[in-house]
Amino acid sequence: MPKGKAIKKTSLGLDENLEALLAYVLGFITGIVFWIIEKENNFVKFHAVQSTITFGALFIIGLILGFIPIIGWLLGFILWIIGIILWILGMVKAYNGEYYKFPIVGDIAEKQVKH
Repeated sequence: MPKGKAIKKTSLGLDENLEALLAYVLGFITGIVFWIIEKENNFVKFHAVQSTITFGALFIIGLILGFIPIIGWLLGFILWIIGIILWILGMVKAYNGEYYKFPIVGDIAEKQVKH
């Protein structure tokens, strides 16, 4: 957590950085859960939306690639590596209290939270 920044509580009573981290733990599943449950905290909602969109899309693309022999499997493996990196990055940035935006998806998540 950056020095001097107060950690806000969420509608669930957790620290916002912890709840935002939890939105990434099981990918789009926990993303959806925290997107629905969190009513007040935009920081948590941002990370929940970003998790939902990112890992939901990676899951669907991975399923599709799984039906394509060899090339699809290779691309699926690369996609899996990218997913692991984004998963760890999302959790670390959320826990550190950062509004870190993934490419493309971050802007979409930001627009969803502001409306």
